[in-house]
Amino acid sequence: MNLQKLLNPNGICVIGASEKDGFGADTCRNIIKYMDEDQYFFVNPRRETVLGVKCYPSVAALPRQVDLVIVCTPRNTIETMLREAHTAGARAAIVYASGYSEVGTAEGRAAQESLVALARELDMPIMGPNCGGFINYVNSTHAFAFITPDRDRKGSVGLASQSGQICITMMENPSTKFSYAISSGNSAVIQMEDYIDYMVDDENTKVVAVYLEGSKNPKKLIAALRKAALKRKPVVVLKTGRSAKGMRLAASHTGSLAGADKVYDAIFKKFGVIRVNDIEELIAASMLFATLKKLPDQPTVASMCLSGGETGTCADVGELMGIEYPDFSEETLAKLRELLPFYATPANPLDMTATLSYDEDLFAEGVLTVAADPNIGLVCIGLNFLQEIADPTYHKMAGGIMKASQAPDAKPIVVVSFAENTRNEEYFNALIENGVYILPATVYAFQILRYLADFIKYDPADHDLDMAVPESIISTGKGAYSEFESRKLLAEYGFPAPSGGIATTEDEAVTLAESVGYPVVMKIDSVDILHKSDIGGVKINVKDEASVRAAYNTILGNAKEKAPQARIGGVYVTAMAPAGTEMIIGVSSDKQFGPCVLVGMGGVFVEVFGDVALCPAPVSKKEALSMIGTLKSVKLLSGYRGNAPLDIDALAEAIVSVSKFAVAHKESLAELDINPVFLYEKGLTPADALIIMR
Repeated sequence: MNLQKLLNPNGICVIGASEKDGFGADTCRNIIKYMDEDQYFFVNPRRETVLGVKCYPSVAALPRQVDLVIVCTPRNTIETMLREAHTAGARAAIVYASGYSEVGTAEGRAAQESLVALARELDMPIMGPNCGGFINYVNSTHAFAFITPDRDRKGSVGLASQSGQICITMMENPSTKFSYAISSGNSAVIQMEDYIDYMVDDENTKVVAVYLEGSKNPKKLIAALRKAALKRKPVVVLKTGRSAKGMRLAASHTGSLAGADKVYDAIFKKFGVIRVNDIEELIAASMLFATLKKLPDQPTVASMCLSGGETGTCADVGELMGIEYPDFSEETLAKLRELLPFYATPANPLDMTATLSYDEDLFAEGVLTVAADPNIGLVCIGLNFLQEIADPTYHKMAGGIMKASQAPDAKPIVVVSFAENTRNEEYFNALIENGVYILPATVYAFQILRYLADFIKYDPADHDLDMAVPESIISTGKGAYSEFESRKLLAEYGFPAPSGGIATTEDEAVTLAESVGYPVVMKIDSVDILHKSDIGGVKINVKDEASVRAAYNTILGNAKEKAPQARIGGVYVTAMAPAGTEMIIGVSSDKQFGPCVLVGMGGVFVEVFGDVALCPAPVSKKEALSMIGTLKSVKLLSGYRGNAPLDIDALAEAIVSVSKFAVAHKESLAELDINPVFLYEKGLTPADALIIMR
């Protein structure tokens, strides 16, 4: 459905306009206050006027056709109102009413299904139900049910929120400036993915901000994020569901299904999405991207403060958040020595002392000197612009910052507060107009700068921007494959091929052992015994014929005793792999987003340390190398303390092979586990494998 008549309507109409406290009355108040008289109409057959504005008995009685109707009537009247409005020429609607799928009853779900069916029948985009509406600040359309403080909010942040209260919270924050503010509610017809896609394409929206509880249409979400990645338009997401309780709340709040949170993390990384932790970060990160006239050309920062204490704080918190503070060039150091007093020691972060603060031009020169350094991408200035400014030097420093920001080829500048005091509104707005954003207090500030650095470093060319989203979930009826079967299947996709085979007699076991060469490993072959060592179904380092015969009988005996119902295929005989560094490669298949490939330290370490990296399939070679590079244990693979480096390239190739298998079986694959994989200086050997189909 086309969202143009919903979000950019030519004329709107409130059905059920009222003066009684509630969504209807508050919507009417917003419209009267902010919109031109020729752009709106009120409908209520029982009233002649509402809040002094003429009321019409129906949409059909309006003096002209409108694109959008806002329905403020009870749930049981909604569909009748929508049909009448559509007959009168309206082509989009907002439904405030509650009592749909969000209540979790059969009646509520049926009502929502009926509403969706009607929308499709009429080809009518509907926002909601159970929503707060939206504001288009570009053309001043206020189809919004909440009253907020009166101020200029026009800007370039496009906000889509599945929570009306979070939408209000952001609008009440004095720093946020929007192109759109959308409270989507249940998103039954027009979904969150549609709003994101619309704003990615919207030329008035510089950054897309999202409060997301879950995705109802994974393919649409991926398509929108892919488009944003290729356009290099920032998408900032506050996604709930990190905790078990958060996931339950998300599911009950608007009926959204929260996918596995780590899968969302991996998806966001693949598409360069900035994931934030709370509303403060959502506001600050969005406004930073919206305010900067251009992004830094490199992810490096120079910090400038007036005191040693502030400088030390910036150094410590910056390092904690992973900020890169490169050393200044010799040329920059020489210029700073000329500008600063003799007792100052130029370095990055820089304690410039208070000397420059007494002269606007000198302060600007100091900022520009630091910004001109070829190693610096962004300048971060530590200042507290209080609402009531007592020290006159702050006026001079503000003037110096604005002069520096207006210089030809000026690099991006931000200001960091050291305590969350009220901000001077005049300077806050003046600095924003000059492309300078005042970040919140230090921990928040440097976290936001880290998000900015990550976005700068992201290159869509380094990622496979397809995703193996399943068309449907297929049950194969197979369930688990034995290790031998699993390894044979993986070999078809380039994974290291299995050796040996299945023995059903002692003699066959001996023949296989002699063909692969001693020592060998012998394991029970059964689709019903997934943890073979737990039942005594594994014998390692078997060195001769007598040992093979003994191991064969012991393994079968243990299986019959401890898993009497298990289906036994025989005993798998294979060459014993030399000891190496234990890794794991695996796949977890999300029912919404499909297979996600995992790599990490293997063996028992995967459970002890949880040091793993995820990436949605398909996984490119560059992505595989990046996954390995993000592991905390990567130092162990790269030649730690004089040890020879291991074959990271072979590990990356193995990840790609597993990804190919996962993509080919995206509808049916449930889990895949290759653990351990022994990694060597040259090559690798999988020591076990398990594939489970749905």
